[in-house]
Amino acid sequence: MDLLLAAAGLAALFFGGDRFVGGSVAIARRFNVSPMVIGLTLVGFGTSLPELVTSLRAAEQGVPGIALGNVVGSNIANILLILGLAALLSPIAVDRIGFRRDGAWLMAATLSALFLAFVPVMGRGLGLAFVAGLAAFLIASFRSGAAPEEAPETDAKLPRAAFDTALGLGLTIAGAVMLVQGATGIARGLGVPETVIGLTLVAVGTSLPELVTSVVAARKGQAEIAFGNVIGSNIFNLFGILGATALYKPLPIDPGIASRDIWVMLAATVALVAVAFAAGRIGRIAGGAALVVYVGYCAAIS
Repeated sequence: MDLLLAAAGLAALFFGGDRFVGGSVAIARRFNVSPMVIGLTLVGFGTSLPELVTSLRAAEQGVPGIALGNVVGSNIANILLILGLAALLSPIAVDRIGFRRDGAWLMAATLSALFLAFVPVMGRGLGLAFVAGLAAFLIASFRSGAAPEEAPETDAKLPRAAFDTALGLGLTIAGAVMLVQGATGIARGLGVPETVIGLTLVAVGTSLPELVTSVVAARKGQAEIAFGNVIGSNIFNLFGILGATALYKPLPIDPGIASRDIWVMLAATVALVAVAFAAGRIGRIAGGAALVVYVGYCAAIS
């Protein structure tokens, strides 16, 4: 039953995230919002929605290891697994000028998470500070790309887009509930620590929207969309999801995540920023190396 719940939850998250992103983008375009801003904010938020509802549900059910492990594990998977796969399919060109701003926000969010390595509990005060960081990021993004870069899709069917958005949200919430229940049952049944399940099964499961979006974009020769999706999602995961979860319920910090996984996330982020700036692209060799590192990381924590 736990396996069925987890599988059903992953499926609902997959389809719900896809519907939510599609509907949200259609609504944004209908109201003349810049495609650049859509990718960095709406798509980033939409593909991070599973992580949000999963972490909130895990905190409510008293499994903080899954709540925190989900966010940290998702960010690691986004960089090493998702960008690695996307780069293998199609090398990713990086706009150094644009990435100077977005990369700075990504580093700021990741460095902020280092506070969690030195505190026993992420309280509401720290959660509020993280949410304020997300608000600042959104304001900066909209100010930098407020002008539309292409004609809006005036023929977009607004009612259909609104329906897709609502349906996607509902499926995502239902999927998160089932995934947390199933994953927790699996962890307890096998004697596996909840943090390991959160860092692997739940993290990859809630990253499926990012995975689908990035791989499809890469296959269509638009690998830069995959890059922007991951950057935006990681910022939302840290500032938005951790902040909102701590505001909802103070989040105990698992010592294992504080001493190991947060630092792995920092190392992966620094490596991404360094490669992007130094080479101006993420090629197949870097993508393959990222996948190898991710497999080694999963083996090490199992």
